[in-house]
Amino acid sequence: MIIRVAIVIVLLLAVLLLFAATKPNTIHIQRSITINASPGKVFNLINDLHSWKDWDPQGREDPTLSRTYGGPSSGVGAFSDWEGHGNTGKGRMMIVESLPNRNVTIKVDFIKPFQSENMNEFSLEPVGDATKVTWTWNGTNVYFMKVMSVFVNMDKMLGKHFEDGLANLKTTAEN
Repeated sequence: MIIRVAIVIVLLLAVLLLFAATKPNTIHIQRSITINASPGKVFNLINDLHSWKDWDPQGREDPTLSRTYGGPSSGVGAFSDWEGHGNTGKGRMMIVESLPNRNVTIKVDFIKPFQSENMNEFSLEPVGDATKVTWTWNGTNVYFMKVMSVFVNMDKMLGKHFEDGLANLKTTAEN
């Protein structure tokens, strides 16, 4: 009887792992918000990584987060290394494209809790006196995340992080 139960458990686990392996190799998350501020003001908060501490949800989610900065103070080549003992892990983000008042693209390399490479793009579109900001994330769907996605809606879970960040960006830009 115990052997049969063990065999069933092993088979179910194998099916789960095989099913996870069929999940896409990339992941795409996108969220938008309209901010009552000029594209220039919003752009400066995104394009200067030193400003991220004022609105990025990572620091609020993990009080152990520490950041170091390098390269130019803003724009292409500016980078920030981070490390936290909570859920933020360790990695580096670097601005790889910066089109004033229109777009900032950031390459994000996670080292911990698992290695992955992602691209974050912030698109800014004037809407009257306001700015529509769209945060798009395209990244590697590592196997661990594929397994998680069997049980959790990754768009909803990761999207919450983006929604919080955009809400914080809105509050910061509007004050």
